[in-house]
This record gives sequence, structure tokens and C-alpha cells, in this order.
Amino acid sequence: MSKKQSLKSGSDSGKLSFEAAIRALSEIVEKIETGQVPLEESLIQYEKGMALIGQCRRILLDAEKRIGEIEKRHNPDQKEPESEEKTEDDGEQEKDEEALF
Repeated sequence: MSKKQSLKSGSDSGKLSFEAAIRALSEIVEKIETGQVPLEESLIQYEKGMALIGQCRRILLDAEKRIGEIEKRHNPDQKEPESEEKTEDDGEQEKDEEALF
């Protein structure tokens, strides 16, 4: 099965690497922005794009956790950073990310 075929079935998108998901997302954005697909197909592609964004976020969060674990192993004497509270800037950043689609 080719990559494009696997992208067509939404369940396979969870197996894509971060780089493959970004490439697929870029292709979807290009199709929608250039008007290459009818409205109904644009909505389907939009939904796939949102799933890909969610997958990319999960991959990045996992990578961030792994980095934290590596840092703890190599610097055991350092204090853990205090929990970060959500600031107004974080809310603005989320709005900007949502505006991508």
C-alpha cells in the first residue's frame, strides 16, 4: 500500500512518523488553499489534517517527556522545574495554532 493510499484511511494516520505526518499535512493544506478539491472533499481533508495535527502534538509531547527523562538521568542533582501555569500568552499561541485551519 502506498503512503497516499494509507493516508486515505484515517486509521493508518496514527502510524505515520512525525515527518510523514507533516508532509501529509502540507499536501492537504496545499490542496485546500489552491482550490484543487470540491468543498465536500475539502471538509474531509480538513478533518484528516486536524487528526494529523493532533498526532504531531502527541509525538512532540512524547519527545519532550523523553528529553526531560534524559536530562534527569544525566543531571540528577538539578531541581525539577516548578509546574508551569497557563499564561495568557499560551492561550494566544493556541488560538494562533487553531487559525492554521
